[in-house]
Amino acid sequence: MTQRVLIIGAGIAGLTAAAMLASRGHDVTILERQAAPGGKMRHLAIGEARIDGGPTVFTMRWVFDEIFAACGTSLPEHLTLQPVEVLARHAWDGRPGRLDLFADIQRSADAIGAFAGAAEARGYLDFVARAKKTFAALEAPFIRGSRPSPMGLVGRAGLGGMGRLLATSPFTTMWNALGEHFQDARLRQLFGRYATYVGSSPFLAPATLMLIAHVEQEGVWLVEGGMHRVARAFEALATARGARFRYGADVAEILVKGGRAAGVRLADGEVLEAGTIISNGDVAALSAGRFGQAAAGAVAPVPRARRSLSAVTWAMHVRTGGFPLVRHNVFFSGDYTREFDELTQQARLPSTPTVYVCAQDRGDDDSALDGPERLLCLINAPARGDYRPIPDSALAEAERATFALLARCGLTVERDATREILTTPTGFDALFPSTGGALYGQAVHGWSATFARPGTTTRLPGLYVASGSAHPGAGVPMAALSGRLAALKVLEGH
Repeated sequence: MTQRVLIIGAGIAGLTAAAMLASRGHDVTILERQAAPGGKMRHLAIGEARIDGGPTVFTMRWVFDEIFAACGTSLPEHLTLQPVEVLARHAWDGRPGRLDLFADIQRSADAIGAFAGAAEARGYLDFVARAKKTFAALEAPFIRGSRPSPMGLVGRAGLGGMGRLLATSPFTTMWNALGEHFQDARLRQLFGRYATYVGSSPFLAPATLMLIAHVEQEGVWLVEGGMHRVARAFEALATARGARFRYGADVAEILVKGGRAAGVRLADGEVLEAGTIISNGDVAALSAGRFGQAAAGAVAPVPRARRSLSAVTWAMHVRTGGFPLVRHNVFFSGDYTREFDELTQQARLPSTPTVYVCAQDRGDDDSALDGPERLLCLINAPARGDYRPIPDSALAEAERATFALLARCGLTVERDATREILTTPTGFDALFPSTGGALYGQAVHGWSATFARPGTTTRLPGLYVASGSAHPGAGVPMAALSGRLAALKVLEGH
């Protein structure tokens, strides 16, 4: 039966739900308060340059292949992808040398052996095998499925599933588990950084997150036109299937009638009726009353203490020199323990932050460029942008520390204030209200954190949630899976 569906937000989860539901003949309207789709997959304009200001890594291609196939088309018809050989280049503050990780596992092992010795190379191969088993244990019962309870997860794993789940080390911290494979602290830093991919600390996150290493090992792609092009491809697909997009449409309230969601009221007073609503905003915005008090109780509130990390970013179009950049580069601080203590325990910017640099005009080729290039420089930050903004003095000190670290590692950046865009946790909170700037929903700290994310259905009939702050988790492919789960629930009539 055809339903009228309103989707609040055109992030990747909302776009996925829109494309799938419109493909099945439903009457779908996407309401987005910004002027373009993508949510966190946004483009920032510096002159003629367009810089990805959010996610920069395309992984888990199978997720998108399956979604496009479900909509009667194929991914290559809409996006041009190129696999990379160099997953990332790494350097350490005050330490000589650098280390590349490659799509080819043996090539990475050889590089690690040359960098840190044969024992560490063997440890890497054991780690890769463990990450693969962890992903395999969780793919069907957790990643692909609706949110389970802990016991429900065991049941889904089937006969012998308990052993496979325990082997994912949910009760061991990622940092401690890495110590079972690597004696070199630099390598523990490198692989511990995967916890930050979901806004968490490797000292508090469960070892289960090592599955992210396997996700990258399965393939990282460059998207022609940048990551924002992914959002545009989904927009085009949904539109071709009959969905309508309304930009500049700020939803002020989710309307409730007869104990169920019945439509929305826009900020300008317009009322749109529908029997099915999908909220693609952060779940914290829903529980905080951003869409009205009637819908606030639909999901559990998100305590500030459980927020994931935020970030300070500099989008730049500048000349660089010295250090040979590839697409993805990480410059590690000299004291990782102190860095995350400052972030998570003191809720302050790190005195010496680790810096991620995405060089968006590069791939595997690290040759010098003749002219300015597009960079996104990022450091982690606490998500307190809504109640304790970073003081200007602290921000200035963090900026000094960030670019001083890059210089010590050999990278020179010819900065020009007219060619930069700075975004802080307060800026991210303005873009994504009620989050404090948290970019990944709730932090994955402790074994039970993954079960704290809401599932697709809510306490309010007719209202569903789909985003990286919901199950199965943060990141572009996981958010897309959340959107697919929401579409399937609507199609099932739940």
